[in-house]
Amino acid sequence: MKGSMTMKERQYVIGFGTWKIKDAEMDLAIHTALECGYRHFDTASAYGNEKSIGEALKSSGVDRDNIWISGKLWTTERAYEKVLAAFQKTINNLKTDYLDSYLVHWPAAAHMHDDWEKINAETWKAFEKLHNDGYVRRIGLCNCKPHHIESFSKHADIKPMIDQIEFHPGYDQSEIIEYCRKEKIDIEGWGPLGSGKMIKRKPLQEIAEHYDKSVAQLCLRYCIQKGIMPIPKSVNPDRIRENIDIFDFEIENTDMTTIDMMPYMGGSGLDADTVTLFG
Repeated sequence: MKGSMTMKERQYVIGFGTWKIKDAEMDLAIHTALECGYRHFDTASAYGNEKSIGEALKSSGVDRDNIWISGKLWTTERAYEKVLAAFQKTINNLKTDYLDSYLVHWPAAAHMHDDWEKINAETWKAFEKLHNDGYVRRIGLCNCKPHHIESFSKHADIKPMIDQIEFHPGYDQSEIIEYCRKEKIDIEGWGPLGSGKMIKRKPLQEIAEHYDKSVAQLCLRYCIQKGIMPIPKSVNPDRIRENIDIFDFEIENTDMTTIDMMPYMGGSGLDADTVTLFG
């Protein structure tokens, strides 16, 4: 993989997360990211900062066709008509007339809804309409296990194209990853640094030192070599630059295996089958 990607491919293989970025911080963060080569920006209505993201992207002067914008539907908007209204609000906020990808932020699940499969199927029908009408290039999901994905795809004309999951060293998601690969569903990884918890892990520090890279760079490169698009977030210009400077080295197979075998650490604890905050 070392040296095999073109500059354009590199710009889209790593996303820029916007969760918890304050409106006052957005211009500098987005403009720095664009200057460093990021072109994929991950957003969500639940983040509450779509307007400032839209303004920052617009003021950057970068052509819209050269930017990938991903949005997410929140849990309170799952009904068919609500999906369409929520999408319209999102693109208005982001100052665009289409999204490159639109994702269901959290699936309806059995512990919260008796009719969870019906809710997911109805939500997905609205997503299919947005795709068929040309408003969204790719439609997908977040935080979904195989049985959730199947509740969306069971009666679908268009199968989910993306599943965005929590992914970082010390968090084995092999069941979901294997399922998505089998079903040809692209995987994106949120929290690739374990909300910063990975940085202090001595085994990762030792491996990173071998490549003369930071632990953050090691974690992001690990994601890419696993075939998963990482979506790091930072407002620090130096860290934004560092996070995309990961294409001049390749983690050796033995080190990949060592990272694969690391015990659980740094997970958020959020599980679509148990979480009640986002039901």
